[in-house]
Amino acid sequence: MFWVSCAITLYLIVILGCHQHLLAVTGAEVVRMYKTLLGSQGFRNGMDLYFKRHDGQAVTCEDFYAAMRDANNADFANFLLWYSQAGTPIVKVASSYNAEARTFSLKFSQEVPPTPGQPIKEPMFIPVAVGLLDSTGKEVPLSSVHHDGIVQSIANNGQPVYTTVLRVTKKEEEFVFSDVSERPIPSLLRGYSAPIRLETDLTDSDLFLLLAYDSDEFNRWEAGQVLARKLMLDLVANFQQNKPLVLNPKFVIGLRRILSDLSLDKEFVAKAITLPGEGEIMDMMEVADPDAVHAVRTFIKKQLAHELKAELLSTVENNRSSEEYVFDHPNLSRRALKNIALAYLASLEDSKCTELVLNEYKTATNMTEQFAALAALAQNPGKTRDDILADFYSKWKEDYLVVNKWFQLQAISNIPGNVENVRNLLSHPAFDLRNPNKVYSLIGGFCGSPVNFHAKDGSGYKFLGEIVMQLDKMNPQVASRMVSAFSRWRRYDETRQNLAKVTISFSSLAFFHSNRFHGMVFAGTTGEDIVCQWTVRKRV
Repeated sequence: MFWVSCAITLYLIVILGCHQHLLAVTGAEVVRMYKTLLGSQGFRNGMDLYFKRHDGQAVTCEDFYAAMRDANNADFANFLLWYSQAGTPIVKVASSYNAEARTFSLKFSQEVPPTPGQPIKEPMFIPVAVGLLDSTGKEVPLSSVHHDGIVQSIANNGQPVYTTVLRVTKKEEEFVFSDVSERPIPSLLRGYSAPIRLETDLTDSDLFLLLAYDSDEFNRWEAGQVLARKLMLDLVANFQQNKPLVLNPKFVIGLRRILSDLSLDKEFVAKAITLPGEGEIMDMMEVADPDAVHAVRTFIKKQLAHELKAELLSTVENNRSSEEYVFDHPNLSRRALKNIALAYLASLEDSKCTELVLNEYKTATNMTEQFAALAALAQNPGKTRDDILADFYSKWKEDYLVVNKWFQLQAISNIPGNVENVRNLLSHPAFDLRNPNKVYSLIGGFCGSPVNFHAKDGSGYKFLGEIVMQLDKMNPQVASRMVSAFSRWRRYDETRQNLAKVTISFSSLAFFHSNRFHGMVFAGTTGEDIVCQWTVRKRV
């Protein structure tokens, strides 16, 4: 017999997995900065030298750095700080235009927040890819930039250059572009040229122009996401004050240009027209309001579907395929774009659009497209939803992984009163409370519905509390994982906080009386303390 915190074990596994994933992603971004600084050929030269020197050896980051530097005779100054200095740099950019001198200035300041063991940070070597757009959205040719008392030519053999990489290496420094005929809109950090947090003085008008015209797909997407977050937060405030909701027409125009531009990568288009999730918006609020955020996101989605209906219908039509399933980028992108267009159209709850999505479901030649059509239809309650869910189950009931997805799709739905639907699914012949994966799909899926799990009548909390108490008797580890859904209860309003505390306290007391806790003291504990003790002190 031994004591162990199953929740902490899960926590460490999750955090360690995420941490290693984060390290892999950050490491890849650091390597990509070499390519940004050196260009494709310079990076290839560095790789060739690296393999020539170290093939078959155990090597270090310094060896890789030296190969890139030596192969290109490059000065990387403090680049190695990316490997030794913890934290994400925060870079602030302020712009100014001098009409008389026809110059445009970008002033950079950088800071790396203190971290344990490293209270004082040195400035990082940060490559910032930059382009300029004029007031009509056209790219401005870059001729030269003045920096540290030196004028550096940007033009390439007389050919216009529209993107240049600025090397930000100091705590504060300024770059001045010359021969700029009007105040431009800067397109900063093109291609996500460095893994930093960027703060700029771009106005909403600037962002709308970047959304509509920027040639850099990352910045175009980022402009859309920033605008969407601002728009959603503003509309949430209006909703809470019972003010009418109005969608900014410039946002519609920007997305219309993206949808209508057939030269763009379809995967980019699919991501660019996808709104930020409800959880992301609630994380930005001082007090999370699931009902308001859901109402606003639903409003924006329907308004966009209404305004862009012709473009969305064309998108579905142009991205249909009756050919055999192929797993490659063109087909992945095509499916992603068609599927997001279907989701928008289904939100209109229009009979013709519903029939269109239903036809896509029936004629789909692969799981991706069939399940996407199912998900689009499942967002609207009614007979069509019930019939198609039943049909899908009858087709795939022998594949337990697909059935798990089917459970999750229904559980995570934001249709009103979905807690009763989920409760009924507990009695479904394919569901087994003793099977962890089915629990994660159905119960975990339900906890992912901001509207129904955080229902203001407490029904979602009560339901989870009941399930967790049942789970504890057969699988305490799974019960511990499920109760973590309460871990952020302080993010919500007082009514929801009180309802969550009642459920947590009641369930915790039941656990205590079942002798599944050791040395617990509940007197004077807050709801948050109870969650901590509940997950930490469980015996396995």
